[in-house]
Amino acid sequence: MATFNRTTLEEVLKKRFFYTPSFQIYGAVAGFYDYGPPGCALQANIIDLWRRHFILEEDMLEMDGSIMTPAEVLKTSGHVDKFTDWMVKDSLKTSDIYRADHLIKQELETRLEGDKQARAKLDGNVQSEKSKKKNDKSQMVKLEDSVKAEYEDIITWISNYNGVEIGEVIRKYNIKSPETGNDLTEPEEFNLMFESSIGPTGHQKGYLRPETAQGQFLNFKRFLEFNNDKMPFASASIGRSFRNEISPRSGLIRVREFTMAEIEHYVDPNNKAHSRFNEVKDIKLRLVPRSVQSEGKMDPIEMAIGEAVEKKIVDNETLGYFLARTYLFLIKLGIKPDRLRFRQHMPNEMAHYACDCWDADIHNSYGWIECVGCADRSAYDLTVHSNRTKEKLVVRENLAEPKIYDKTVLEINKKVFGPKLRQNSKTVEDYLTSLNEEQLEALKKALEDGNGTTKVPGTDGNQYEITSEYLTIKRQTFTEHVREYTPNVIEPSFGIGRILYSLIEHVYWTRKDDEQRSVLSFPPRVAPFKCLLVPLSNNPAFTDLVDELAKRIRKLSIAIKVDDSSNSIGRRYARNDELGTPFAITIDFQSVNDRTITLRERDSTKQIRENIDTILQVLKDLLEESTTWEKVMETYPTFTQQELD
Repeated sequence: MATFNRTTLEEVLKKRFFYTPSFQIYGAVAGFYDYGPPGCALQANIIDLWRRHFILEEDMLEMDGSIMTPAEVLKTSGHVDKFTDWMVKDSLKTSDIYRADHLIKQELETRLEGDKQARAKLDGNVQSEKSKKKNDKSQMVKLEDSVKAEYEDIITWISNYNGVEIGEVIRKYNIKSPETGNDLTEPEEFNLMFESSIGPTGHQKGYLRPETAQGQFLNFKRFLEFNNDKMPFASASIGRSFRNEISPRSGLIRVREFTMAEIEHYVDPNNKAHSRFNEVKDIKLRLVPRSVQSEGKMDPIEMAIGEAVEKKIVDNETLGYFLARTYLFLIKLGIKPDRLRFRQHMPNEMAHYACDCWDADIHNSYGWIECVGCADRSAYDLTVHSNRTKEKLVVRENLAEPKIYDKTVLEINKKVFGPKLRQNSKTVEDYLTSLNEEQLEALKKALEDGNGTTKVPGTDGNQYEITSEYLTIKRQTFTEHVREYTPNVIEPSFGIGRILYSLIEHVYWTRKDDEQRSVLSFPPRVAPFKCLLVPLSNNPAFTDLVDELAKRIRKLSIAIKVDDSSNSIGRRYARNDELGTPFAITIDFQSVNDRTITLRERDSTKQIRENIDTILQVLKDLLEESTTWEKVMETYPTFTQQELD
């Protein structure tokens, strides 16, 4: 990272059309991007690897759900009320709007950078203006140690602050609008969902989905039936989601339309063991648990996932299993292990219903970025949708021995209840039938204390008087031969765009002999193009052999790129190194005479020369990972020079 230059990388990505701002000739719209051919292929390869690693290996049930979602669904899930971020505005220039926590973090990081430079100057280690990063607005001002510590603490916890706390930080540290220096307005909540309407009347409200998960929860009964009523099992979905970000300013890291890959693993709440946990228990992860964060630190602890589960740092085996499998997936993609950590959510970060949550954070030039979230969501989602629709989203399993237990139950006297309450009977009955045992016992006591009369709310919010003749509350003995329960859900959720960009940074480097020659060292399994087919020149003598080889390679289902332009062979190699193409086959005049060709490896630039059949078999073996380039170099002699004439 010391020599990494994001601007140079972005120029390469733009030049090679990995991605570009959408609607650019109309001035573009922040937060939307189009993927070009290499970006599209890279994303498809990442998704293909994800599908193989999770859906196929774990025997998951995949679905493709609707993007447009009725408002009622997202009201039940909590998104309508709680899917928000805090925003602030320039008090004098209403067009400038900022996401509050990001603005604070950016401003305090700039001040910390100025402090770093000031301290370096005092130590005699002065940074030249020339070496200063582009767009670096920091000013050399040394901070008091206590203030520096406060800034660092706020940066760590700012994402957990509420509106009042954010407003206090802005006022206390005199944070202004970055463009004008004007004061900022008080923080206000902004719902991140894109609102729409369904049908021509506009009466049915809808939203573009903010996640793929809700479609999976709503189809739980069908998944369970498809799986022959066997538990545990997992569903999965890959698709577009939408979040109307307040001020997206970080490239692919924060966008308004993106691809997600989500898993919902349904498990017995009384048994969260995983049958394959032993396969991963010895895998060591870099964990940042709550105990470390509560001390104001973010230093990872390397620990085997088996030990973390045993010590209850990670709540259960199934959650631990998916943390380990997520690690294996990201490493297989090409993410650097020393720039990957798993951070546990603090209690104030988690939803009230969650048991445990971890983020897989990947480090890139934007900092530590959450790319995967792994959460134990308990039974929340299935429960709220079941309560709202009256559809039972449960598992039923036969018990080996009958279970006998006592339970407080409610019996409504329909002959009295309906005639007395009339049109209000439905709203009162809905309230009463929603009460749990503890609430029923409290109602029974209220009736007893009120001489058989009390008031209860209906589901419409009004109060209604009821008497003991309306209902009976009593303890009853049950014998259960079938256990019925609502499954808990372990949810790994992957942001494909963030992973894609982080991977690009992790595999990017420049050649020592020429910093203008950029290389993207994608593992062959995810590289957009697997092989470059390049004739030495555009001499007509090469045409037939190029066509023959292109057809043979494509029949092997290998993605190739033919470059028969008039540029020099070195420039064409360099151009495809920037695309991340791992191998190149070169055809020269000797190839026309004896049907031998060369195979070049991207990172080392070394080549071998053999007959066509041998080279194609070696290429196939390399891409199938049945051999490595090191083994190829041990087997075949190194080739040093093309036949130029």
